[in-house]
Amino acid sequence: MTADWGDALGGTVVLAEKWPVLGRHERAVGWLQVWADLGRAPRTIDAYSRGLAEYLLVCEREGVDPLTANRAHVALFVRELTSRPSRRGANVVSIDSGAGLSNATIQQRLVSVRLFYDFLMEEGLRESNPAGRGRYTPGRRQSGQQRGLVPRMTKLPWIPSEQQWLDILRVARDEPIRNRVMLALAYDAALRREELCSLRTDDLDPARRMLRVRAETTKNRLERMVPYSASTGVLLSGYLTHRSTLSRARGPLFLSESRRNHAQPLSLWTWSKVVRRIALEASVPRFSTHTTRHLCLTDLARMGWELHTIATFAGHRNTDSTLQYIHLSGRDLADKLSRGMEHIHAWRINMLTSTEPQRCPGDGSDVRGAR
Repeated sequence: MTADWGDALGGTVVLAEKWPVLGRHERAVGWLQVWADLGRAPRTIDAYSRGLAEYLLVCEREGVDPLTANRAHVALFVRELTSRPSRRGANVVSIDSGAGLSNATIQQRLVSVRLFYDFLMEEGLRESNPAGRGRYTPGRRQSGQQRGLVPRMTKLPWIPSEQQWLDILRVARDEPIRNRVMLALAYDAALRREELCSLRTDDLDPARRMLRVRAETTKNRLERMVPYSASTGVLLSGYLTHRSTLSRARGPLFLSESRRNHAQPLSLWTWSKVVRRIALEASVPRFSTHTTRHLCLTDLARMGWELHTIATFAGHRNTDSTLQYIHLSGRDLADKLSRGMEHIHAWRINMLTSTEPQRCPGDGSDVRGAR
């Protein structure tokens, strides 16, 4: 691994230690450096590095030069991903385990390989991309319909049941005020983990109970203003008083209270560990830092918020992302079922109380009413 690459990726040596195979492939280093120079988020670079490193390891194992690999070699990589045994059982919580990869994670790995070969084509080192974006599906009338190397599964987000939510609250009630206010804001404002941990004191507007989610902290670089409730405001006020005992300086809102990082900004990983500990203590292992966001948006859909309003609140660039919460809430289906049942109910009552022959809905038969 070259020192220049470490500097390009923010001076970190973590990637070099984690995936030394990348340092053995000059073009891989060059590709990642381009993304780093373009200012991609560290987590994006990390995901690209992980996916490409796993592919390069398969190439080395098979004695294949990645620059001349064909679709059969990429298919071999796909088979390795889809058949990889799970060391932790069927339900793997962390993708860092290197086992039991989900469909979404496999798609993410393939994105890294696909973009790497796009880069090689742009550099004139290849004429085609062996990990192309699929092929046209026979029988599809709509132009542009493609089928990828691995069928993409679209699953609805997981949200806890009411009892599971109460179990989480029971455990959270005994947490320090910082953790309680972070959970409250994460749900109240439907914040992503990075958005929550990146909040600053000057992002708050206590008078109007609003907070600003800065563009550079969001997934799609869309800044937004979101409200929070009065009860969260009371909790937040208590935390600000507590925070002043750690630091009176303006800056990151949530600070570490550990001896090692006292009064330093709270890291994403520390918050993840806090939520994981709460989830395990509450016996709700599927609960994660993103669950509060899923739950909030689903609750808004249940309350009848319009699609575009929820999308604006969530910071979604496309309403396709918002639709999954409408589906998860069952709102549209429940409304249709309710309207349909009202019609059937009215027909049955009318049939019971009428002395005239009744026609069954949907067919041509007559039914004699009760006399």
